[in-house]
Amino acid sequence: MRNVSNISLRRIQHLEYGRVFSLQAKTLLRAPIDKVFEFFSNAENLEKLTPPWIEFRILTSLPIEMRQGTLIDYRISLHGLPVNWKTEISVWDPPRRFVDTQLSGPYRLWRHTHSFSPCPEGTEMEDEVLYWPLGGVLANRLLVERDVRRIFEFRSREIQRLFNGSLDERANREAIGVK
Repeated sequence: MRNVSNISLRRIQHLEYGRVFSLQAKTLLRAPIDKVFEFFSNAENLEKLTPPWIEFRILTSLPIEMRQGTLIDYRISLHGLPVNWKTEISVWDPPRRFVDTQLSGPYRLWRHTHSFSPCPEGTEMEDEVLYWPLGGVLANRLLVERDVRRIFEFRSREIQRLFNGSLDERANREAIGVK
């Protein structure tokens, strides 16, 4: 069996954005691609994948129709400070990929590409986040890199719990619509 999760974070030279930080996370999910994409197509599920210390809240009226051009407003808490965040679904290509891009919020750049590929075990999910924090390299070194890594580690554990099972595997799988 392959590794179910892998996270790397580094600074890169991007052709379009220049010097940025890049987080890449790969997670193997034991569910068909259609079910995985359906779960990620529901913006309300983002709360399930966000650590409680972020105090994540969707401000946009629910339900949200996901498609290219959809705008979503959130409120989060970073180190006790409330922050408003607006993203746009800039790419929508079901069931293979979608991209959310920050329009306003805590970063100078935040572009999160969610990619899904079928594989013999189910679905391989890949996250790529290109980001540049306000405060640049120093802010990243002191706070942001650690926070981003912790957020994606939490996300990876929750996704695996929901799709790959835990002590109550049947309840988890029913919660996401996988038989």
